[in-house]
Amino acid sequence: MRTKSKASHFGAAPRLGGAPRFGGAPRLALATLAAAVAFGAVAETITVVSWGGAYGRASRAAVLEPFSAETGIQVQVEEYNGGLAQVRAQVEIGDVFWDVVDFEMPDMVRGCDEGLLETVDLDALPAAPDGKSIAEDYYPGTTTDCGPSTIYYATVVAYNAEAFPEDARPATVADFFDLAKFPGRRGMNRTPHVNLEFALMADGVPRDEVYAVLDTPEGMARAFAKLDTIKDSVRWWEAGAQPPQMLADQEVTMSTAFNGRIFNAQVVEKQPFVVIWDGQVLDSAGFGIVRGTKHLAAAQRLVNYAAQPAVMARVSEYISYSPARRSGAPLVAKHKATGIDMAPHMPTDPANMTNALPNDWAWWSDNADEVRERFGAWLAQ
Repeated sequence: MRTKSKASHFGAAPRLGGAPRFGGAPRLALATLAAAVAFGAVAETITVVSWGGAYGRASRAAVLEPFSAETGIQVQVEEYNGGLAQVRAQVEIGDVFWDVVDFEMPDMVRGCDEGLLETVDLDALPAAPDGKSIAEDYYPGTTTDCGPSTIYYATVVAYNAEAFPEDARPATVADFFDLAKFPGRRGMNRTPHVNLEFALMADGVPRDEVYAVLDTPEGMARAFAKLDTIKDSVRWWEAGAQPPQMLADQEVTMSTAFNGRIFNAQVVEKQPFVVIWDGQVLDSAGFGIVRGTKHLAAAQRLVNYAAQPAVMARVSEYISYSPARRSGAPLVAKHKATGIDMAPHMPTDPANMTNALPNDWAWWSDNADEVRERFGAWLAQ
């Protein structure tokens, strides 16, 4: 089933013939198309599927709009909520109408393994300014055979400073689970991803042992047992915009959240939120090309464009997500709207990495279906 997505254009030529697939601009009638061709006005258009909210706006401003302006390739943007279901359906029936998708890394890996994505020649990606090879320049675990990551983001614990006295505020991931010392409701994403990692770290598992423990029946049971201790106090969220709103309304005192969403609320909306960097779970995301796209060359140009360290750093001018290449870190500048120095807000800033846990995307790629089923059953109990 094709779900309805939002769409926008950067001066894009609309899709041709019939009604728009995802509520986009009406398609050109044949007579209009003929006239446009006669005047040489039709440019190649690719459909890029990405996320909404603050990150979606950042991606448009920092990557997609400049790419379109520089190459003349028009970009139609559609939003989705992640996953591979729609990509899998398009490839399997041979009706591919998405060209490039902004994937979370576990989905990129799985899509690549399933043959749903085109392979990418990593050696052909833009070189690092300092001469490092691609393998040296990308952080570990941020490249696949079907494309590289472009950003690092983190799931963190955040709280509303107004909910706690100055001399008694939470500081660790363990504090998130301590209802006696830090009373109040908690916000958590309705997914096992990251929640299980947080639970084990809060229960005393060292971060470098989390996935080894989680890979055992006893470790999985231990994670769910820790979640049991706060289950009755949890308000579940499903969209990235919800945790800041829940914190602002004091519906919860603490919540897990994407760090970029909290940053946006802090600096743009002036909310009194505090990020707890202890135990943050680092994730990465990047552009993958859907196998069977009719615009392969244009899609490859976009992947290469987004892989430039300077372009990755430009994203960081709009939202606090880090470049996935080491050479991008020194290029991180100030926030476009406020002039705030963005480096201290990056998930990969050394001060924020003391107890960070890189997401083991290979583990999640192998175990996601089974763990989600168990998590769903646990929620229903």
